[in-house]
Amino acid sequence: MKKTFNAYSLTLGGLFVALTAIGANLTSIAPFLIIGGVPITLQTFFAVLAGLVLGRKLGAFSMFAYMMLGLAGAPIFAQFKGGAAFILAPTFGFVLSFILVAYVAGAIAERAKGIPAYIAASLAGMTINYLAGTNWMYLAYLTWFEAPAGLSYKLLWSWMAVPLPKDIILSVLAGIFAYRLQKYGLFNKNKLSINRNHIA
Repeated sequence: MKKTFNAYSLTLGGLFVALTAIGANLTSIAPFLIIGGVPITLQTFFAVLAGLVLGRKLGAFSMFAYMMLGLAGAPIFAQFKGGAAFILAPTFGFVLSFILVAYVAGAIAERAKGIPAYIAASLAGMTINYLAGTNWMYLAYLTWFEAPAGLSYKLLWSWMAVPLPKDIILSVLAGIFAYRLQKYGLFNKNKLSINRNHIA
């Protein structure tokens, strides 16, 4: 049985692209939310939520669309950055990981039975984001990007310790919120795809 995205699902996917872009640029109104060159954003929250709410395939697709739109030149990455050159940025690993974040969170949530499982899905997605993003950043500083003075792997993780409490709290909230949406029928996953075998 083959399924494809319909207009409803693509609209919701586009909504998460927009939400992620907004969440990426909190520093435009709060520039102090930049620690060690790493902007504190809500991108991870929306990437996780995309997987939980839209499911693994559509959630991952929406994050892929977000990444490609930014690389095409739209200023939707953190600090209103965009363009293909962003691939070389130390923080690009976080953006790239959003695709896997949404897919894994969505895959776990699709089998979830209650709030603890949804929260576990959220935290799994957040963990992927931290691991992929931080290691990409370390690799970038070691190879093609000028590293800050005294850079070490331990120092990078100390930077990530700053937004970690925020991201843990937001991941828990994302899990609870997504579960409530599903439980009370505020979001209908059955509308997200159409059976291509039923199309004449």
